[in-house]
This record gives sequence, C-alpha cells and structure tokens, in this order.
Amino acid sequence: MQTVLLDLRFALRQLLKNPGFTAVAVLTLALGIGATSAVFNLIEGVLLTSHPYAKPQQVILISPTKIDGEPYRQGWATAQWAEWQIEAKSFDALAGYNWTFNFLIMSDGSESVEGMYITSDYFKVIGIKPLLGREFLQSETSKDAVIILGYDLWQRRFNGDPNILGQTVRITRHESPLTIVGVMPPGMRFLPSPTYAHSPNYDVNARVDYWLPATVKEAKPKQTTWSVVGRLRDGATLAQARAELTTIALRQGQADHDFEGITAKAQLLTVELNRDGRRLLLPLLGAVMLVFLIACGNVGGLLLARGLQRQQEYAVRCALGAQRMQLFRQVFTESLLLALVGGVLGACLATGTVKILKVIGGSGIPRLDAVTVTWPVLAFSLAAAIVAATVAGIIPALRACHLDPARGIKGASSSAGRKERRLLGGLAILQTSLTLALLVGAGLLIRTVNNLANVRPGYETDNILTMNVTSPMNWDKFNAPALERVSALPTVKHAAFVWGLPLTGNNWITTVEIEAQPDTSTGKPKELRLPGRAVTPEYFQALRMPMVAGRGFYSTDNRDIWKGSNAVLPAIINQAMADRYYPKENALGKKLRFAFENVRADAEIVGIVANARTEALTQEAGAELYLSYWQLPAFSKHLVIRTASDPRPLFAAVQRELRAIEPTVAIENVKTLQQIRSDAVAPQTFALRLLAGFSFAACSLALIGIYSVLSLSVNSRRREIAIRTAVGAQRGNILRLVLGEGFRLIVIGLVLGIGVAMVLSRFLRTFLFGVGPTDPATLVGMTLLFTAAGLIACWIPARRATKVDPMEALRYE
Repeated sequence: MQTVLLDLRFALRQLLKNPGFTAVAVLTLALGIGATSAVFNLIEGVLLTSHPYAKPQQVILISPTKIDGEPYRQGWATAQWAEWQIEAKSFDALAGYNWTFNFLIMSDGSESVEGMYITSDYFKVIGIKPLLGREFLQSETSKDAVIILGYDLWQRRFNGDPNILGQTVRITRHESPLTIVGVMPPGMRFLPSPTYAHSPNYDVNARVDYWLPATVKEAKPKQTTWSVVGRLRDGATLAQARAELTTIALRQGQADHDFEGITAKAQLLTVELNRDGRRLLLPLLGAVMLVFLIACGNVGGLLLARGLQRQQEYAVRCALGAQRMQLFRQVFTESLLLALVGGVLGACLATGTVKILKVIGGSGIPRLDAVTVTWPVLAFSLAAAIVAATVAGIIPALRACHLDPARGIKGASSSAGRKERRLLGGLAILQTSLTLALLVGAGLLIRTVNNLANVRPGYETDNILTMNVTSPMNWDKFNAPALERVSALPTVKHAAFVWGLPLTGNNWITTVEIEAQPDTSTGKPKELRLPGRAVTPEYFQALRMPMVAGRGFYSTDNRDIWKGSNAVLPAIINQAMADRYYPKENALGKKLRFAFENVRADAEIVGIVANARTEALTQEAGAELYLSYWQLPAFSKHLVIRTASDPRPLFAAVQRELRAIEPTVAIENVKTLQQIRSDAVAPQTFALRLLAGFSFAACSLALIGIYSVLSLSVNSRRREIAIRTAVGAQRGNILRLVLGEGFRLIVIGLVLGIGVAMVLSRFLRTFLFGVGPTDPATLVGMTLLFTAAGLIACWIPARRATKVDPMEALRYE
C-alpha cells in the first residue's frame, strides 16, 4: 500500500510540473470518456434498465403473422388463443389484452387517458402485484363498473390519495361511474397492440393510465382484435413454445378457413419492446467507441512523446538501482492518474451531455423519459478510465522499463528515432482511419436529412395548425358548430376535421372489395386491406392536395344517407390506387364495398386525389381510401387549420371558440404540421446531430495527433534539416519533405478508413434515405475534406522546419 501511495505521489508531482501536457491529456480523455458514458447512459436507460416484470425472460409476446410473409395488422381471433389456454403446455399462463383510450371527466376539465382491457390472468403473466387494492376477479367482465388506476394517473389527478380505493371516476364510453379497486406500481408501460397502432392516441412507450376487465366469453369467437402475452413454465424454452404454437396454429388453419395461413410469432417481450431503441442506439454506441479509441490513441501518443523527453531520466534512475518493474509501475501510474481525472471530468461532461441529448432526442428515442444519470454511469466512467489508461499507457510504460541505461548515461538524444516516429505515425494513421469512418457516417446522414427536407410529400405543411379535439359529452353535436366558429376566425383560410392526419401513424385499416375484379384463386371479389381516412370537405384544400379527377366531398355528403335502405357512400381514392387497380379504365363511378369494425357499406368512387406520403416521408404513396367524415365521424380526430400566416398565435382564439361550444372539450397535441413533419424524421435528425458531434470531436483529435507526430518528427530531424539547408536545399524542398511525410500518413489512414467506413456505414442503413451506405460522392467528399484539414495541420510544423537555422542546429548537435 505504501508503494502505491509513493507511486501516486510521484505521478502527481510529475503531472503538476507539466500543466500544459496534463491539461491537454485530461481534456482529451474527458471528451472520449464523457461522450462514451453519455451514450452508455442512454442505452442503460432505454435498453438495459430492467422492466418491472417478474422474471422478464419468461414473458413472451405472441403475435400473429402470415406464413407467406405478407403484412398482417389484425390481432388474434378469440377462438384461436382461447384454445391455447387448454392446449399449450409450455406456458404457465396466457392473457389477452387490448389497447384503448378514453377521456377522464373531471370537474376541472377533461383529459385523454390511455388504458388496457385485460383478461384476469394479465397481472399474473407479467408478474406484477397492485401497490394498493386488488387485481380483477375471474368473474369480473367489462360490464362490471370497476377500474384499476396507473400510478402516474393516481399521482397526477388524485394527488396520490391513499384512500382512493372505493372511490369512483367517470370516463367516456362508460355510462356509469367506475369504482377504483386497485392502483398499480410505477413504471407500468403498454405492451404492443398492433391492431390499434394506427389510432391517433396510441403510444406504446407511454405509461398505462388505467386497466379495465375483459373476458374471452363475452367476445365473439372470430373477433380478431386480441393481443396475447404468456409466461413460460419453469424449465420451458422459447424454442419449445414456438414449436408448440406453430403446430396448434397450423391445425387451427386446417380446421377453419378463416384461420388459414396465420401462424404464431413468439418473442421475448423485452426484445420486442427494445427493437426500435436498439436499432437507433447500437450504431451510435459503435460510433462513440471510435471516438473513445481516437482519444486513447491521442493520449497514448502524448505519453509516448513525453517518454522520449524523459529517456535520460529513466536511464539515470536505472543506473542508480531502480528496478524495471518499478519504472513500468510509475509510468503506468501516471497514465492511470490522468485517466481517473479524465474519468471524473468525463462523468461531469456525460451528465450535461445526457441532458442535452434528452432535449434534442425528442420523439426520436423510445422511453427517453426513463433516462436518468445514475450510479452505473459513474461506474462506467471509472471502468472507461481504467481501459483508457491501459490502452494509452501500456506502450510508454513498456518502453520505459526496457530502456538501455548505458545509452541514457552516455547522453543519448531524447529525440524520436525512426522506430518511435513509426509508432506515433501508426497511431496517427489509426486515428485518421477511424475519423474518416465517422465523417462518412455523418455525411450520409447529412445527405439523408437533406433528401428528406427536399421530399415533396404531396401536401403543404406551412401555416397549418393541428390539434386533437374531442368533446366527451355530446360529441356528435359538437363537430359542425366547431368548424363553423373556427372557420370564421380572422386569418383562417380553411378548417377541417380528419381521422388520419399524415405522418401521425393514424388511419383506419379498412377491408375493401373491388367490384368486378374477382380474386383468381377464389373467384370471389378481390379483397384488400387499405388505410382509410375520414375527412370533411375542406380537408384537401387545407393541405392543398389537388384533385386529379372527379370531385371532392360536399357538405351534403352527410349522415342523411344512412336513412335509406341501400346507402352508397361517396369515396375518393388516391392516384396510386387508381393506377394499381384501374390501370386501363376510368376509376370514377366504380363501386367498392368496405368494412371497418361494425360498419359495412357500399361506396362509389367520385374523385381521385393526387398521391401523398401520408405514412412516412421515406415511403412512396400506396393505395388509400378517403370517406366523408360527416358520414363516418370519429370520436377523437384532428382539427386542421390553414391560416394566412404563422398559425401558432391563433391557438388561444381557437381554444376559446371550442370551449364556448363545449366547456369539457379536450384539446391536446397542439402542433403545426411542420412540427409533425420534423417529428417524423426525428430518428434521422437525432442520429445526425450525435454523429456530427462525434465526427467533429474525432476530427479535432486526429488533426492534433497528425500535428503532434510531425512536430516531433521535425524536432528529431533538426540536424538532418539543417544539413539539407546548408548544402543548398530551398524552402520549398523542406516544405515538401515534411508535408510529404504528413501526406503519406494521411493517405494510408484514409485508404484504411475507406474500408472501415464501408463496413460500419452499413449499420446506418435503416436511417438512410435517398443515399446508399457506400455512396461514392460521400466517400470522396469526406476524404477530400479530411485531406484538406490534415494538410493544414501539417503546414504548421512544416513551416517551422523551414525556419531551422543551420548553424544553430549544427552547434546544438
């Protein structure tokens, strides 16, 4: 212990004697450790934090999928998964659930709340007990007026009242008040419900506000809305469960044509929940690890150069009896002390960086609200410091303990020899190659974001204000007066309601049968599943979506049509649907039959609207169906307002007009359409910002490394340069000599870096749009950019070399 303290004291004295070197080394390590710790903190908060479920490795999400690989957005039929409860032996319990949302009616205003309908075994499956009260009883159904509250809603709206049990709440779509029978612990989030993923309020990463009971008995046998989760029995494996479910699903498909072609996809729940976060964060972890390696290499070069200056000191100490291991220990202790100080500073930097990342991350990262700076980050920073000390300090320490004492005592030069310069050059080449990989990644994302910004989605996003508007009471009588009053406000050009606002993921999945186009395999009318949207007449004008043929909706396209016995609703399709299903004929006047939930009706195509990228900016327009909102009104919908100028100041007036009609109206998610467009590309924007920051830091460190290598080279070759000058070498010759050495380092590093970049950029494939991971223009552009920056870094020591006084250098040597 005393030896360790002596080594630490000696290392501290040495570092304090060289404050400039110490500051640069500490700041470099702090940058690498801080960036790496910050990204680790995101990963720890989003991916590694344990879910609140008991034995989460046994919780399995069971999703329906088509055997032929075609997209399938329905849930399980009641009859299918009810049979599993009897037949599936790999599971200890199975539970069905559905996502839902309502509005909590309170005396001080309504609030939208998201919840779940669950069967009685749900909490048993996920392994959670109520914080207060009890679970649902086996006998309780959706007709029983009971509810379990989520922790956050209990705290937010009921101030965490410990006497909440037995009290009642009122929510929309339930006539009678609901009695609170339990409160769940904090941190309870939704499980995926693909059937409802396109509802406007759906957010799988949100915390659950409430739970309501549901049973298999009260559902229709072929009701395909269920999501299913199960808990494996002790000793059962995921592979066994998959095989068992596949066998049962195959048998069900053979027994009932409606279940044919559907199989079960069983996956660990944690894997499913972390899918989006893993896709975003793991490539960024790889990028920040490159920054960490570059920082370690930079500090390793600094320590090696400093060791060269202390060769004579090491030789004298060896001659006076110092053991080689003692020298190794002391030099390595200096590296460790530098790294620990850098680690402490890096942890502070990581704390601030995490706060910045939470701001710029926005909707780009799932469950970002769960990210906090905790002790694992400090532990990671300490571990990173130890790794950095090992990577950066091992070579200088080994060189110190293998020094020849006789050479040092004879007054050997402390300048770098060819071997040392090659070692430092190798570090500079490594930094250059890794930096180019980061620069290429940043360049690809810059081009992606630029391409997304230039996408013409088929509608205009400027001067449009949007908001979710729901009247919990008398909602059907609220809509028409609301549009009238909002349309009359100053600066308002158009106002419309829409179920299915672009880029929000919101639409109806509608089953459509096309008249006179039978399916060749069955002979029945061709059946499609298309995204459907319900809009009021001014919607297309508000978004400036041009009609290609036919007409838009009229105000007379209202619910009066349902009074007839053979109602035929007007429908508008987009150009993509017309091109695909009516390629050689006029689609206007063609008949369709559509079904959504309990609504089944005939429709006639009265108009064709231009294509629009409504699902995502990165997706070409697919077939879409538009229906009149006045004929198929939605409980919750978006209000879209186009104004003559910036629409944001108009919100107060809109809110006033809506509340004048219905005081309990809920107005939420107020955004401009431009903000919604920005949110749609949030993952790409976040990755760009982060990777650009990493690239700038890495580029700075690499250029410092190149500068350091050439500076050391110039100092060690002063005699050579002096002799060359004395025998007639011109200033240009000396410049070419030094710049040539630097250029060789840069070229070798860039050649290696192109290979590294082509490998690593493939991990960014899911972020890219309009550009490939091996885009030649980006590779060439970033290569030339770094070459120019590298030559500037080489110019300073090269210019200093031209000023070496031949006589002064010769006298010195």
